[in-house]
Amino acid sequence: MKKYFLIICLFLHLSAFSQSKSTTTKLDQNTIVKDESGSVIPYASWQKIIQTGEYSIRPIEKGSTEYLIYKMSTEEKLKSDERKKSKVAFLAKPQQSDAFKEGEKFKGERITDINANKFDLKKIGDKIYVLNFWFINCPPCKKEIPELNQLVSKYADNKDVVFIAIALDNSADLKAFLKTTPFNYNIVDDGKYYTSKYGVKGYPTHVLIGKDGLIKFSTLGLAENTVFWIEKTLKDQTAGNLR
Repeated sequence: MKKYFLIICLFLHLSAFSQSKSTTTKLDQNTIVKDESGSVIPYASWQKIIQTGEYSIRPIEKGSTEYLIYKMSTEEKLKSDERKKSKVAFLAKPQQSDAFKEGEKFKGERITDINANKFDLKKIGDKIYVLNFWFINCPPCKKEIPELNQLVSKYADNKDVVFIAIALDNSADLKAFLKTTPFNYNIVDDGKYYTSKYGVKGYPTHVLIGKDGLIKFSTLGLAENTVFWIEKTLKDQTAGNLR
């Protein structure tokens, strides 16, 4: 009898657990999200804020269907970052780009960004280049920008690492976009020539080139661990010269 009682208790516990999971609120465009003043924030706006990695969302009070967006403390952010790193570290390596095969020699170009900075990728030698092929109306391209900016910040003092984002868009459109969405790579406009030359057919496409001129990492599309792998490869190439 005791055995059957335990089985029934276990069944009820699992049922309750399953039910609680199934009724978890999904945060989407219908979710009411407010700031600390009580103002409702549009879906597109709070999504953009969350993507910075500086903010989080919690129910305004227990059982509430309305949520509060708030800036995380340093401790909360560190815990959030560690949870994310622990999770993505076990994911499979992102899909390699067909345009850039790891181990092959990178055939560079001389390019100029929208601020007239010149880069000679024909003579790599003393630099590590991190390239991103993208365009403004590409949702995954825009989604990854805050995380890419964090990566640029980490290597701000390392002059051996150069970040270049080759966009399909023209200079005027890019400058208008960057006023509201900062992207801290060196931005190259009108990049259709380069995407055609390299055979880039999907966006975003990332490629990292070592000082020996060889392709060390490439990927097509945005996976949950894309930026993790860019940073992992950078750490290998810089041998601990991180700020």
